[in-house]
Amino acid sequence: MAAFVLPFEKPVVELVTRVRELRALAEQDRQFLPELRRLEEKAGRLAKELFSDLSAWQKVQLSRHPNRPYTLDYIGHLFDEWLELHGDRSFGDDAAIVCGLARYRGRSVVVVGHQKGRGAKDNVKRNFGMPHPEGYRKACRMYELASRFGMPILTFIDTPGAYPGIGAEERGQSEAIGACLAAMARARVPVIATIIGEGGSGGALALGVANRVQVLEYGTYSVISPEGCASILWKDGNKADEAAERLRMTAPDLLRLRVVDRVVEEPAGGAHQDAAAAAKLVDAALHTTLTELLAKSPDQLVDDRYERFRSLGAFVG
Repeated sequence: MAAFVLPFEKPVVELVTRVRELRALAEQDRQFLPELRRLEEKAGRLAKELFSDLSAWQKVQLSRHPNRPYTLDYIGHLFDEWLELHGDRSFGDDAAIVCGLARYRGRSVVVVGHQKGRGAKDNVKRNFGMPHPEGYRKACRMYELASRFGMPILTFIDTPGAYPGIGAEERGQSEAIGACLAAMARARVPVIATIIGEGGSGGALALGVANRVQVLEYGTYSVISPEGCASILWKDGNKADEAAERLRMTAPDLLRLRVVDRVVEEPAGGAHQDAAAAAKLVDAALHTTLTELLAKSPDQLVDDRYERFRSLGAFVG
């Protein structure tokens, strides 16, 4: 993937690039290790200083960064014996959602995630991460399979939203999403959703009815994109930055509002600077959460999920 750098991240990217080069040297000659540690600490401090004051819109841009790790990248780092399954047994296969069986720390699990493309050709194939109804029906099939065979469900959310085209509507987009919500709600296994990039509207929620929802540090999650919100409220898509601020869609706001249960820290400069390090941080969070949920019975898991969503939006005056 060609280098893509946002204006506000240039100082961090330059330092992270130097760290990467020095790490390669340190692998060949250990005398570079002290300098590597010093540079890694400096990069971490600089990233925290620069990124501590990012606006909501800048975080949206980071969540959409084209070099950011996608679902298949995390699958490659986190899972063994990955077997992708295709098709909804009704219409066709949708490459915007990947589903399959895998081993996670020796346990059989079902993995479902949105998948964006790398480059123009792949993005067309993946429909820019915007699923059609057949993608959601494929996911629904996997949820039911997981519940039937007692396999935990791990989902990875990264989509601007479900595809809004005429063909998708004709094939029942809203019904397909609704079926996913119902299948996840009644699944008698642990369900963990991880927002690895942007999570938009019902297209994201179809993978988000989980016992625990976690978001990466620069991930976003909202009922609508900032551009769409601005177009509706002010008839001006150029006010997306203001809409992003008002939507409270960034990780700190999501945690404060209890929309998510955990914020997963990212490497210095964001997950796109070090996919392997980002995967390790996601792995630690997944393992801790899954261990907690495996202690619950199937009935308790269903009740836990129900109570989690019933409590959203409840405030005491």
